[in-house]
Amino acid sequence: MNYHSDEQLELLNLLFQEESSQQSTLGNEQRNRQQSHVSEQKSQDAKGNDASSEIEVRPDAGREQRKGTPEVIFGETKGVAQIIAMAQELLKESGRAIVSRVRSETIAPLQVAFQEYTVCVHESARSMVIYKPDFVRPRSGGHVGVISAGTSDIPVAEEAAIIAGEMGCRVTRIYDVGVAGLHRLVEPLRNLLSNDVDAIIVAAGMDGALPSVVAGIVPVPVIGLPTSIGYGFGGNGIAALLSMLQTCAPGLSVVNIDNGVGAGITAALIANRVAQAREHQSR
Repeated sequence: MNYHSDEQLELLNLLFQEESSQQSTLGNEQRNRQQSHVSEQKSQDAKGNDASSEIEVRPDAGREQRKGTPEVIFGETKGVAQIIAMAQELLKESGRAIVSRVRSETIAPLQVAFQEYTVCVHESARSMVIYKPDFVRPRSGGHVGVISAGTSDIPVAEEAAIIAGEMGCRVTRIYDVGVAGLHRLVEPLRNLLSNDVDAIIVAAGMDGALPSVVAGIVPVPVIGLPTSIGYGFGGNGIAALLSMLQTCAPGLSVVNIDNGVGAGITAALIANRVAQAREHQSR
């Protein structure tokens, strides 16, 4: 069975053709780039630090069409001007710009810069999504569950939930159901499974035990999301990460500490694929 769209297959063919046609000139291009790089480096050294203000931005606006995942601007290390430039490119091409790890001091300037657009600020997740007025968010039919062990894990869990939602998934949130009071998990998890969830993200800090517990119960893929919550030695997420990596529960995959974007994308890719298969079988 092949669930690739005709557009995706055509794009792959074009990419392979382009790669093949470029092989013959690759050597010359590499030499030219090396020579150009040396010249540019000498020029920058002569100018000093002025060259750093002329850095170009090249967001991957075609990523969602190419592989089903949107480009996400990592805002934590970028200045306002860089974020604006990247967001403008994404808005022009796709009608939407997603910014993760937005610093509090950059929110107001970004809202002013995009006042003609719809700007959704998710403060707890430190995320921002900017839409063109006529943008319609996709609906894939996929269903992702997002579980947090404690309330301190919610910001990272929310980052994952927002990304999964932007990828077209229905998202069900279950928060504050950690192993210290495991009885809190039973009924919400039963409801989640009865509603045909396709993948589950479990965010946990401290000992990071909850993802293993969930993965040992449910018949769907689980993505462990360690958070940098805890005390003392190992309390910055290391203990949670190692615990999840050493799980004996099959079906648990793990992303890096606080990587809500990675967890959300992984879960949504799984859920969207399942939704495609479900739709295909129903025809």
